Amino acid sequence: MAHNPRCRVLAIIGSGETSPTMVTVHRDLVARLDLSSPQATVLATPYAFQENAADVSARTERYFAESVGLEVRVAAGTSPQADPGMAPPLTGWDDGDDTRQAAGIRAADWMFAGPGSPTYALAHWQAGPVAAGLRDRVLAGDGLTVLASAAAATAGRYTVPVYEIYKAGGAPRWLAGLDLLGALGLNVALIPHYDNAEGGRYDTRYCYLGERRLAVMERDLPADAAVLGVDEHTAVLIDLRTDGIEIRGRGGVTVRRSGDSVVLPPGTRLSVAELRDLVQGIRTAKAGATGRADGAAGGPGGGAVGGASRESGGGAGVAAGGADEPLPLPEIMAAAEQGFGAAAGGRDADAMVGVILELEAAITQWEADTDEDQGTQQARALLRGLIGRLGRAAQDGLADPRDRLRPAVEPLLALRATLRRAGNFAAADAIREALAGAGLDISDTPDGTHWQPAETP
Repeated sequence: MAHNPRCRVLAIIGSGETSPTMVTVHRDLVARLDLSSPQATVLATPYAFQENAADVSARTERYFAESVGLEVRVAAGTSPQADPGMAPPLTGWDDGDDTRQAAGIRAADWMFAGPGSPTYALAHWQAGPVAAGLRDRVLAGDGLTVLASAAAATAGRYTVPVYEIYKAGGAPRWLAGLDLLGALGLNVALIPHYDNAEGGRYDTRYCYLGERRLAVMERDLPADAAVLGVDEHTAVLIDLRTDGIEIRGRGGVTVRRSGDSVVLPPGTRLSVAELRDLVQGIRTAKAGATGRADGAAGGPGGGAVGGASRESGGGAGVAAGGADEPLPLPEIMAAAEQGFGAAAGGRDADAMVGVILELEAAITQWEADTDEDQGTQQARALLRGLIGRLGRAAQDGLADPRDRLRPAVEPLLALRATLRRAGNFAAADAIREALAGAGLDISDTPDGTHWQPAETP
């Protein structure tokens, strides 16, 4: 398969690689290949041990086919020479032909690896031909190499064993990574999910490590190494031919050394050399700190790179990108509640239905995300709640009740006004009392008599 000689890109995605937020990025990358039917391979290794591996593969294939327009082939990407203590993959291709496997990795126009366990991926990849094939793609290969979430964590010289630390309570430590970025002179520990906030009151930033554990692990890094953190729903696109770097998505990229951070916000463009200077602790005039705090709630001090060029609309931190960029599901849920409330207040049935349909469509899109659950169960609960509110509104009637009562009430009020002018206050009061008994509030003001249905306690 002939590659587009102008396309040689390494993409690192912090999370959301099969979510609506990354569709535009994937489409733009595939367009760079300029091929009608690119050879596209998904390495299933990071999640191959999971009981739902076949489902993850199917969802991945469906996402790229339906959302990106790319037909992909799922391959295990594991080696039979891996650590015998590791479980064999539950899905994939024939692992016996290492030569064919390595050739397939090198020949693919587009290659992707994403969610799962960094430890499991490393145990299989480092013992077989995958690591060599990936390094060759970065050093001299063509096409697109997309590493996301768990696979992204393996790209540095050091890797976080997140499952063992966060899930099983293991001691904070580093594993030896594939060091793919070492070919670019970047001696880093790459941490995806860098701005994770799933813990709420508890610190789950830095791929669920939190500040305390990351600070401990930082002390174990060599003096010339740094942490390279990639936020969720964020992509770092490295053009391996021009050495240009672009940051796309909803978050930023952080270079952290000994607790001191420099933040590259979305829209930043810089060169590999400039990033290398930041990793080495050199803040040049073109990349000077401007004093932005890193992360949320008690994060270490740091700065946003001021000199690197940014696209219009780029902002610091995890601010949203362009107006057409899809929102994360929690933000969609919040907007749906607000929009439905406004539509209900305005008695706009069409708008209420529209909010429900848009929320349902968003849930369907986000269910394709193979890496993380953004809250689809909560979103479905909200959807059911909104449908229930719509049903109650339909039962009660969305029309202004005064429109239905006006033909009966206003003639009585006109009669009451006539009686009052004639001095027949007893009869006028009887009409008022009858209307009040029917559930209406009557107010006599200098500019006339006003009425409305009484509020139900």
